[in-house]
Amino acid sequence: MFRKTGFSVAAAAAMFLTLAGFEESGANAQNAEHQAITLPSDAELTDEVMPVFVSQEVVQDIPETPEEEPLAAREAASLRELVAEMPAPGELSEEMRCLAGAVFFESRGEPLEGQLAVAQVIVNRTESGQFPSSYCGVVHQRSQFSFVRGGAMPRIRTGTVAWKRATAIARIAHQGLWDSKASDALYFHAKYVKPRWASRKTARATIDSHIFYR
Repeated sequence: MFRKTGFSVAAAAAMFLTLAGFEESGANAQNAEHQAITLPSDAELTDEVMPVFVSQEVVQDIPETPEEEPLAAREAASLRELVAEMPAPGELSEEMRCLAGAVFFESRGEPLEGQLAVAQVIVNRTESGQFPSSYCGVVHQRSQFSFVRGGAMPRIRTGTVAWKRATAIARIAHQGLWDSKASDALYFHAKYVKPRWASRKTARATIDSHIFYR
């Protein structure tokens, strides 16, 4: 009798310890889970990248960059369709405002291909190593763009259709969502002028009233 009773007590004690261990493991896992999703105190948040908190587990696609566009936009059948599908930009960064401003002032009366080509030249310059490495640096470089006066860009009427189109073109060029006919061009000029440097460059494309060169 005594030996049997002793066995039962030992078994009960072992079971109690096992259950206690499970409870402790679960609490640690829960704490680890909370630690895994806690943002660091110095995490940088911008108006383009905001955390989204949800009450249950979800599965969603995460864009590669804050300004990544929906897949549907990149599958547009034409540049016009792509421009129409681009979401409203909200508040533009200073760099994107410089790029869109150049499109607006240099080519807002041109077809979309011509506007994209102007934006492409600016993007190409920032990557060439021959010009400033930022959009604003390229646009405000001395004696490069005639619309820049005293180192400043004129005031833009941001409520116009032309400006909305320019911002869409700038974002398309910035993200490389559509191939431009300007290809790797670094220079362009209007057809009604003939600058001396043009003879030393290689023409890449003529789009409406502009000629693009490398």
